[in-house]
Amino acid sequence: MTMHRVRTDPAPCPGAPRHAPCECSEMEQHLQAIVTVLSLVNPLICGTMFAQVEAGQSRAIRLADATKAALAVLVILVITALVGARVLQIFGVSLDAFSIAGGGVLSWIGFAMLRGNSPQAQDSSKNRTAAKRSLGPVILFAASPGTITGVLTLAVAHSKLALPITALVAVVVATVVLWGVMALVAHRGSPARDAGSLLNDMMPRFMGLIVIAMGVQFALTGFHNFFG
Repeated sequence: MTMHRVRTDPAPCPGAPRHAPCECSEMEQHLQAIVTVLSLVNPLICGTMFAQVEAGQSRAIRLADATKAALAVLVILVITALVGARVLQIFGVSLDAFSIAGGGVLSWIGFAMLRGNSPQAQDSSKNRTAAKRSLGPVILFAASPGTITGVLTLAVAHSKLALPITALVAVVVATVVLWGVMALVAHRGSPARDAGSLLNDMMPRFMGLIVIAMGVQFALTGFHNFFG
């Protein structure tokens, strides 16, 4: 009996020559990774949080803080893409277990946002306003455990080369968009407080609900992959 060899050449792209390899998949991977990281970073919510934190500050201070926050998020996510998977291997932690833990931490952050901050009504103390200006909540939301888990997943799934180029491209694009949104907020200024305290009170709670939903989704995905 003679065995016929099955050809496994890649299918040509539409409109490309017959024997040309398809290079569309790499571009699709980059686009999917960019959309994934953008949805996790969520620049719109970060811009809203940034506007609340920077209320009452000058345009120069807001722009400088936007640059600092974007650089901090970029450094965290780039380090995650480069060495995050190796760190998990050193400690013997699987990506699914990290996804479960990251989803739990993200849900905890969302519950804290859902409760809201009562001292917002009283702003007589300058120390309180200085603490209120902390960029920590914006950075922690943009580079949350869920975002870190997503970047780790992309780095592991697309690590054909020495560098996880797909994850790095997605991180850079998402960070640039994040900085652009915060810079736009810094240029136009924070929304007026005359809209009433109801909107200022409901917006963080709504964002907290979204963060909780993202955390639960990450945890459930980790459970499904770990036990499935």
